[in-house]
Amino acid sequence: MPTYVYKAMTRQGQIVRNRIVDSSKENCVKRLKNNDLIPISVAQTYRNTESHVKKKPRNLKQRDSELKRLGTQRMKETGGTTMKKPLWAKLASRMRNAKKITSRDIRIFTQNFYLLKKAKFNNVHALSTIVESTENPRLKLIIEDILYGVEAGEYMHTTMEYYSDIFPYVYINMIKVGELSGSLEQSLKQAIKYLDESEALRTKLKRILVPNIAMFVGIIIMLFACVIVGIPAIQNIFDAIGSKEELPWITMWFAGVVDVLMVYWYIPVMIIVATVVAIVLYIKTPKGRYNFDRFKYTMPIFGQLIYLVDFSRLMKNMLLNLQNGIRIQEALEVSKNVIKNNVMLSMIDVAISNIYIGQSWIEPFENARFANAMTVEMLKIGMKTDLTEMMEKLVEYMDVDIDNALEKIMKVLPELAYGVVGVVLIFFVVVVLVPCIQVYMGGFLFSAYDV
Repeated sequence: MPTYVYKAMTRQGQIVRNRIVDSSKENCVKRLKNNDLIPISVAQTYRNTESHVKKKPRNLKQRDSELKRLGTQRMKETGGTTMKKPLWAKLASRMRNAKKITSRDIRIFTQNFYLLKKAKFNNVHALSTIVESTENPRLKLIIEDILYGVEAGEYMHTTMEYYSDIFPYVYINMIKVGELSGSLEQSLKQAIKYLDESEALRTKLKRILVPNIAMFVGIIIMLFACVIVGIPAIQNIFDAIGSKEELPWITMWFAGVVDVLMVYWYIPVMIIVATVVAIVLYIKTPKGRYNFDRFKYTMPIFGQLIYLVDFSRLMKNMLLNLQNGIRIQEALEVSKNVIKNNVMLSMIDVAISNIYIGQSWIEPFENARFANAMTVEMLKIGMKTDLTEMMEKLVEYMDVDIDNALEKIMKVLPELAYGVVGVVLIFFVVVVLVPCIQVYMGGFLFSAYDV
């Protein structure tokens, strides 16, 4: 019998989702009502629930079989002889095929596709043109796969979903909305804007994190290198001339710690590995994952930024769906797929439940106390006036809010990094430079000659 995926609401207003096996959709609805559940949606699924292995796209299978047939035919025509490539050619070919697809490659593809659609090209003609000008071999194969799907009568987003590791879900959803609503050109324009904003945010974060982390790691490496190399050299000088001078106790203590670590290095490594494994296993549990996702929103320095980015992504996707005539509950249902944080997902589920029982969908976000008062108030005003227009202003406001959060991090993080580096430098001076100054001043020579 077929399997159905249903979404229903309990008498208490809670949304539940599950699978059910029955002979027909009507029987499924009757069973749900008999169990005091109010059906919201019931859809038949054809997915094999026992296997979670990702299938190879059908379009690529067709192409591979065609290439195999042509290759076999060529072998027959040439008598089974093939030209062997030199080693350097094979290595160059493998390097080209293994080239990583970057966000810049995706943006160039989207930009070219948008320009061709603006010039009134149909999808097949536009994709065929882009394939010829694509330099990245991997991306070229993916675009060819998308082209084969379009030629077979499929939507572009159907094939893109096979490559969710290449195309962000927000991007795929934009293409999907554009194809289904007949406004693909507008969706491509929004996708370009989304890619530009995402790249700008990544660039800003790298500009903040990389220099500070590099500086801190460099200081730590210099400290250990000087202790490992410099302190024994100074001690050898003292011993060689028979000086009674001793290195500072803190220098000797730290040198001893370094020596122990070099001998028993596997102990701290095992402790670190065991700690990391324990944390990872805890995070994989439902409770651990939820607590870890909550920590992301409440952590010092970066917590506010992470929440703003997730909430802004949700609002932008909702706005895109509302602009194409989708109802609020359906816009929330579709838009939640762009969110990975379980805390945010739970707020969205409660918001959808509130809509079905006639309560405010904004209330869960307000009660969570992660969003500021301005954001909540704009949504409330939008519900009383024009939600789409107000959400456009909200998205603009949140972009400014994200920039302000980044500026705050850029101000706080260097100060914190300089404080940590300052402590390390003071320790470096006491442990390494003081013995070096003693050698430079030559005081140990007087003790060597009992002066």
